[in-house]
Amino acid sequence: QVQVVESGGGAVQPGGSLRLSCAASAGIGSFGDMGWYRQAPGKQRDFVASITRGGSIRYAEFVEGRFTISRNNAKNTMYLQMNNLEPEDTAVYYCNAHRLGSPYWGQGTQVTVSS
Repeated sequence: QVQVVESGGGAVQPGGSLRLSCAASAGIGSFGDMGWYRQAPGKQRDFVASITRGGSIRYAEFVEGRFTISRNNAKNTMYLQMNNLEPEDTAVYYCNAHRLGSPYWGQGTQVTVSS
């Protein structure tokens, strides 16, 4: 069975940093495109960043160079290094991973940025 599990969220002060991880597993095989999305209460789920298996990267404009996405194909794991966090970054962050062309979502990990 396909599993996608996020971790690394938490509560930090403005200007702080967090490193999110997404571990994807499917028993046998690897994953294709992967990405991070976030959703704050009462708001839509927004695209944050994505990375293909070959390493092609896209970022949302609001990231403003503060976040870095990466992946380890051997471990089927994706990361999101978040620096200089702001209160507007507060949201549940979700991992999306593609397997044989189909998308799979994790349960999300909470990121809270406040003083």
